[in-house]
Amino acid sequence: MLADGDAVSIPSLEPRSGVAVLEPRRGGPAERFSERIAPEGPMRVFLAALLGGYALLVGAMVLLGLALTELVLPVGGLGEADKSISTWLADHRSPLQEDLSWIASTLAGGVVIPGVIGSCLLVFCLAHRWRLAAFVLFVVALESGTYRTTTFFVHRDRPDVDRLESLPVDASFPSGHTAASIALYGGLLLLLASKVRHRGVWSAALVVGIAIPLFVGWARMYRGMHHATDVGAGVLMGLAALAVLVFASRAAGAAAERRDAGRCAASEVTAP
Repeated sequence: MLADGDAVSIPSLEPRSGVAVLEPRRGGPAERFSERIAPEGPMRVFLAALLGGYALLVGAMVLLGLALTELVLPVGGLGEADKSISTWLADHRSPLQEDLSWIASTLAGGVVIPGVIGSCLLVFCLAHRWRLAAFVLFVVALESGTYRTTTFFVHRDRPDVDRLESLPVDASFPSGHTAASIALYGGLLLLLASKVRHRGVWSAALVVGIAIPLFVGWARMYRGMHHATDVGAGVLMGLAALAVLVFASRAAGAAAERRDAGRCAASEVTAP
């Protein structure tokens, strides 16, 4: 037992994720959020932040979609300008560009994305990096769930051109492929750059992180699946999904640190 007056030493715990961008800042909003929700319950904190972020993101995207389709595009010929981009791309197709657009769409589509997620989950789980695994899994789940819920409320027809894919016609807003490319690939690049902490890696990650969504967004317009404004909305949705998962991971990390620090203090107090 500790004698009266002896200080209880609480060790400084190392970041549990190993990635600085997911670690909470002392006194920051993520730490304050975790204190209000469940001070020593990282799972409950993570789910609360995730579900709250989902509700906010869906609300924002639905409002944006309705404002765009009902108020903005009908004014001043903006809708016609939006359509003209898709028409121009369809009128200037070539076999090579069609192949490139297929590659870009597949890169952010329902075949490659699950494979990348599964590979990351396997690596992170084997390394016991549970917060990294949750980040990769739920950032895409949040993006996908937001897209599907938004299309339930916002019905926008895809461009009136020869479309190169068969998908629901009235699910044009927003571009889910573009959002997924930012959420998954941008998220992985963010984790890598934050882990390595080298200026060259940061620069390369930024370039690639911008290039992939541009490539995917161009492909979705080129294939007649989305308007330019749909792609822009997809960019916003992907970035917002990343922000929600970073916040949720930080909040969960703060709760985990508080829980583990409490356990260490209790074990030292009761030690003989």
